[in-house]
Amino acid sequence: MAIKKLAYNIGKILFGIFLFVFLVAIFTLTRVDRSPIEEQDFYKETFSDLEQLQLQGSETSVWLAGWGKSNMTPDDPVELVGYAPRGNYEFVQDSSFVKALALGNGETTVAWLSYELLIVHPHLAKEIQTAIRKQNLPIDQVIFTATHTHAGMGGYMPGPLGELAFGGYQEETVELIVNKTLKALNQALTTQDSTTIQYKKIDASEFVANRFVKEDPIEPSIRQLIFTKKSGEKATFFTYSAHATILSSKFMGLSGDYPYYLMKDLEKRGFDFAMFAAGTVGSHRPLASGNSPEKVQEYAHQLDSVMQIKMTYYATLHTHRIETGTLPIALREPHLRVSDNLRIRPWLFDYLLGETNVHFDITLIGNTLMIASSGEISGVFFAEWEKQAKEYGLNLMITTFNGGYMGYITPDKYYDRKFHEVREMNWYGPGNGKYYDDLIRNIINKVGQ
Repeated sequence: MAIKKLAYNIGKILFGIFLFVFLVAIFTLTRVDRSPIEEQDFYKETFSDLEQLQLQGSETSVWLAGWGKSNMTPDDPVELVGYAPRGNYEFVQDSSFVKALALGNGETTVAWLSYELLIVHPHLAKEIQTAIRKQNLPIDQVIFTATHTHAGMGGYMPGPLGELAFGGYQEETVELIVNKTLKALNQALTTQDSTTIQYKKIDASEFVANRFVKEDPIEPSIRQLIFTKKSGEKATFFTYSAHATILSSKFMGLSGDYPYYLMKDLEKRGFDFAMFAAGTVGSHRPLASGNSPEKVQEYAHQLDSVMQIKMTYYATLHTHRIETGTLPIALREPHLRVSDNLRIRPWLFDYLLGETNVHFDITLIGNTLMIASSGEISGVFFAEWEKQAKEYGLNLMITTFNGGYMGYITPDKYYDRKFHEVREMNWYGPGNGKYYDDLIRNIINKVGQ
């Protein structure tokens, strides 16, 4: 009898555990929605918004450019952000900067803000936008970007996931970044002077690879705008698609990885100011010979040399035209998966991650079309987009981490592969690659026509 009673009690306990797990699963998990994306209301809504979008701007007879930077390294160590939670940085390998570039034509002004951070979180972007409005700065469009260093500082991402994996949240860190941003931005605006603009494209294909499918396309080019004031001062804004992930995840120093040293090299050889913006870094890794700080610098020096000798295209922007627009992007329900066909429910995703601020900022500078994405777009798409842009006589530049983050945008054929980018980081489900591909193709058509 005692054995039967024990077995009965164990059975009750096991059944209770099973019931609890079952109810938790029902409450927190649901199936992946694989219905065609073109049939979804959000898809139709965004394309309707794009069709109605009218770029605003002006055309004059002059370019005006100015730039500034400010050191935003905290006085005391904060947590490192990138890879997995690592704790506070133990030393400063490289100071962290915010850089600002203001471009105008006497009537319309745009400003790019680049941070030596992993991403620009929506909360941080909102705080900066509010501070800019309070100062009533004469800017028509603010575009955020980041170097995407995986050895950068945290402390600016609120919410449970921010606390768990992205360095937590410290009000003083946000205030520091905001104040340093305003300092750099005011410097950029007050130093504006007449300038010329050149667009330059450089082949750097031997230093970047598709990190998942070796044979698939890559975006191999450094794309560069060069600003030369009448005083002779020079600045450059440039993009590249290799992840800033050379340093090991075990490295415990604060560092800007290779973009920091590449900007430093450029500022040693003819440029007074250099600003790096992460390009279409999804699926792309750097081809470096090691992961030590010395190898990071070596990689940067190699890219610097390539920028001097492997130019594939160069042109001056003659039309002093600036046009801007913002396209909010509606999305299907979040699809953070736990298996091939199971995902966490949207309420749990929203609780963990909070706001994503998904949008494109569109900027036309002369005949250079710049699209700033809040998602981490894969460079696999770029060749076809550039081919289309060339048909309209447009230079194409795409940047990422534009004041938001909504995961990776990768080709849909990757969706069921066992890749980190499409398993844990493709947050909005099957068809997302086609969605963004269609959007960017339509943006190019709209601007080109």
